[in-house]
Amino acid sequence: MTRLRVGLVGAGPWAGMVHAPVLAEHPDIQLVSVWARRPEAAEQVAGPLGAVVAADPDELIGSVDAVAFAVPPTIQAELAARAARAGRHLILEKPLAGDLAAAIELARVVEQAEVAALVMLTARFAPETEAWLAEAERRGGWLAGDARWLNDAALAGPFSGSPWRKERGALLDVGPHVLDLLDAGLGRIVDVPVAHRTEPDLWHLVLSHETGVTSTATLSLQLPVSPGLARISLAGKHGELPLERSTSAADSFRALCSELVAMVEEKRWEHPCDVRRGLHLQQVLDMAEQRALR
Repeated sequence: MTRLRVGLVGAGPWAGMVHAPVLAEHPDIQLVSVWARRPEAAEQVAGPLGAVVAADPDELIGSVDAVAFAVPPTIQAELAARAARAGRHLILEKPLAGDLAAAIELARVVEQAEVAALVMLTARFAPETEAWLAEAERRGGWLAGDARWLNDAALAGPFSGSPWRKERGALLDVGPHVLDLLDAGLGRIVDVPVAHRTEPDLWHLVLSHETGVTSTATLSLQLPVSPGLARISLAGKHGELPLERSTSAADSFRALCSELVAMVEEKRWEHPCDVRRGLHLQQVLDMAEQRALR
């Protein structure tokens, strides 16, 4: 197979730090073009890597085999559906969309178009997570799960200027990662009986799994916790099983890219982190937001 031609939508910090450099150096991928609402930002990302700046999203979609997204969820949903309708494979950020209706529509379009679509659930593309999930299955007997993801990323640093992160908070940003891991380790999440948000952006969740197990999650991007906390663990009759993460985001994204290339080569559209997984997580996010409003 010739190298997969990929276009990148977005030129923010995450695109510049992870997406663009990994796409450019991957042996089976050619980073062809970059589009962003600010052409000068797109040039800063594209120029050093030998990619061109697309004049608009349609020009980018027309010049590639696949499109990678590093933009806010409301923008991603619309443009990703447009790319899928054109037969382009997708690398999606989480969450899929800004609301459940848009996520449902994107998933419908992707499945109808029969294209590969992977969601960047960073930890799931790390070998230590694969080992953790395998050990969780081997031991069994889990009675509870707990996650704590607390930091000040929305207060300082490269992501502090992100309007959607400040408006929708940690639930939409780090929530998909946490929900995905608890769901994968304990069984499908079927309800969110408790969801409580206090200022500043502190979420407390109680999650019900189809296995009968209950887990909890505490999330915030606006707490001055130093160093930040990112801990996920399972507990049961065999003790505790924490997830010890070590793989970088860039290495996880590199593994995702390799998975996408393999899917395209094999004409295989199903994957544990495909668009259907993204839709399930969006449904859980929606449950949490609706519960918090009651």
